[in-house]
Amino acid sequence: MKYIVTLFFITLFVVSCGNKKTQSVEDIIASNDLEQIRQKKTQLDAQQQELSQQLKELSAKIKELDPQEKIPLITTFTAKETVFTHFVELQGSVDTKKNLVIYPEYSGILTNVFVKEGQKVRKGQTLAKIDDGGLSQQVSQLQIQADLAKTTFERQKRLWEQNIGSEIQYLQAKSNYEAQQKAVGQLQQQVARTLVKAPFSGTIDDVITEQGSVVAPGQSQLFRIVNLDEMYIETDVPESYITNVTEGKMVEVEFPVLGKSMEAKVRQAGSFINPANRTFKVEVAIPNGNKNIKPNLTAKLKINDYTNEKAILIPLSIISENAQGEQYVYTISDKSEDKATAKRTIITTGKTQGDNIEVLSGLSNSDEIIQEGARSVKDGQEVKVITLETN
Repeated sequence: MKYIVTLFFITLFVVSCGNKKTQSVEDIIASNDLEQIRQKKTQLDAQQQELSQQLKELSAKIKELDPQEKIPLITTFTAKETVFTHFVELQGSVDTKKNLVIYPEYSGILTNVFVKEGQKVRKGQTLAKIDDGGLSQQVSQLQIQADLAKTTFERQKRLWEQNIGSEIQYLQAKSNYEAQQKAVGQLQQQVARTLVKAPFSGTIDDVITEQGSVVAPGQSQLFRIVNLDEMYIETDVPESYITNVTEGKMVEVEFPVLGKSMEAKVRQAGSFINPANRTFKVEVAIPNGNKNIKPNLTAKLKINDYTNEKAILIPLSIISENAQGEQYVYTISDKSEDKATAKRTIITTGKTQGDNIEVLSGLSNSDEIIQEGARSVKDGQEVKVITLETN
């Protein structure tokens, strides 16, 4: 049919040109006569418009007479039950419970620093020493008195057990010995505060105060110690997900800077809603064997908040909506060879993921749904199903 229309166009043009004994377009252009060139262009424009109108009329008549031209062409796909996993996408920041700035507990001169940046230390290891201002000597003096009090008490105790001496002498010796012990213990605790020790095993990330500086409790920062073994990601989740985002939920974690992805689980889901932004805290524990994940690193999280083991998914692009606000798609029925009947099917939908949406009702497993051509068919219309070849 297209061949006939093309042949008609060529014939009409040749006949039209042949009936008039006029110059060719090449001759007119070669003449350099502007007026003649304009007249020829106007003549050809009019012929083109006339031919276009005639072609439209011919095409409309062909469509009217040929029944095959009235049937829309469509493609279909079969609805299948599948596992649908929905994720809420958030952004979080890496943190660790063991990232601490160490302050002194005693005032004085920082006489010794025993570690350097990057050094691994164990829990309880001495990191620095502060001048005790003579406390050690006082401890030695008190210890001598305590030893004397102990000896006196032990002798008085033996005498008392032999019924020699008075009870008051025994009790005074015991009281004096215990008082000396407590005095020594208190002073030893003060001396122990002059030693700065590691609160946990980790790495000295920064030596903030150098040896020889005067330090004060709660004011002078000495070291930053970090342990990268127990890392986690903290993020804020909108309160609408509080029943779905719970402890143990699967999480897909991506670190854009590192180009790295991993799977993890929600370690803790908060129970407190922040009134300022209506969110709750979630912690996701992450492994860090090679130590390349650092505190405050940005992470993208996809937290599984919903799973349907038998979901039917369809493309968003094939869904339409009627005047009542109901969503619908077209399925086919009465299929015979490559012909079928389009049927409008009202559906209700659930959650979306990418370009697909979950169908909660209206469709069943194995229903054949119109995809290409879905917006050009009508309810009850006959359609021609095209099978696309797949490699």
